[in-house]
Amino acid sequence: MESAPLQQTQTQVLVNSFVRSVYNWMAIGLALTGFVAFYVSNNPTLLQLIYGNPILQIGLFIGTIALVFTISARVHKMKASTATGLFVLYAALMGALLSYVFVVYTRTSIASTFFVCAATFVACSIYGWTTKRDLTTLGGFLFMGLIGIIIATVVNIFLRSSAMHMIIGYIGVLIFVGLTAYDTQKIKQMALTQPADVGAAAVRKGAILGALSLYLDFINLFLMLLRIMGSRE
Repeated sequence: MESAPLQQTQTQVLVNSFVRSVYNWMAIGLALTGFVAFYVSNNPTLLQLIYGNPILQIGLFIGTIALVFTISARVHKMKASTATGLFVLYAALMGALLSYVFVVYTRTSIASTFFVCAATFVACSIYGWTTKRDLTTLGGFLFMGLIGIIIATVVNIFLRSSAMHMIIGYIGVLIFVGLTAYDTQKIKQMALTQPADVGAAAVRKGAILGALSLYLDFINLFLMLLRIMGSRE
């Protein structure tokens, strides 16, 4: 009679530990990205090196994409320390790429957009965690919307349409709001279905994978909101 409540308590402890690890690593990634972006933006030599060299800029961009696919596809086959190192490297490279944010936009608008983004992210995470609705089908729709946003962004590089720029921002906010809730529900399911005897290395790799998903949601939601709310220097 007492074993069931005990097992339920142990399961809840494991779930709480896993989820806490996911959000801790996401926060570490965001903090590192912000630090690197701010540092690079205040270093004219590094700014010129990155944005004055199209080949290096493209290389960094391709490198970040490669890291996302590598972590997502091979995280369960690599060591936990390797997965952690790749995630930290990815966050640092993203900081270098996003250093332009501190150059293009005012510090006040960056700060206000960040707080709006954080509040929106928290609300969407709470919804994704507490809702009884299965968001699996929503995930496929949102992914197709994400592909559309990427294509529209590439096209607008050549068109330079301010109207399309804003439209992409509004649609992007909706997409990443949905993806935040969807990914949070996925992380909840990961936490609830992991075996009780799962090793620490497997837990770390699962946490890194979950942190990467939420990190991407947060960063992209922030950039889309910045399109709408940001004031340029």
